[in-house]
Amino acid sequence: MTAADHRLEKHSVAIAGHRTSVTLEAAFWRALKSIAKERGRSLSELIAEVDRRRGDMEPAPNLSSALRVYVLSHTRTGSA
Repeated sequence: MTAADHRLEKHSVAIAGHRTSVTLEAAFWRALKSIAKERGRSLSELIAEVDRRRGDMEPAPNLSSALRVYVLSHTRTGSA
C-alpha cells in the first residue's frame, strides 16, 4: 500500500434517482470499480445495490461504511 491508497476521494453517484456524495479511500474506489467490472455492472449500479441492502440492517450503517464492509466481504469470500 502506498500513501495514495489512503487518500480520501469524494465521488458523486446517482442512487434511486438522486445524487449523493460518497467519500472513500482510493483503494476502496479501485476495488469497487474492479468488482463492478467483474460483475458486468456500472459503479452506480453496484453502489445502489449496497445502498438497498444496508436498508435491511438495524441500525443502518452509513453508505461509506457499508461500501467498505462490502469490499472486505468480497475480498474474503469472492462474493458479497
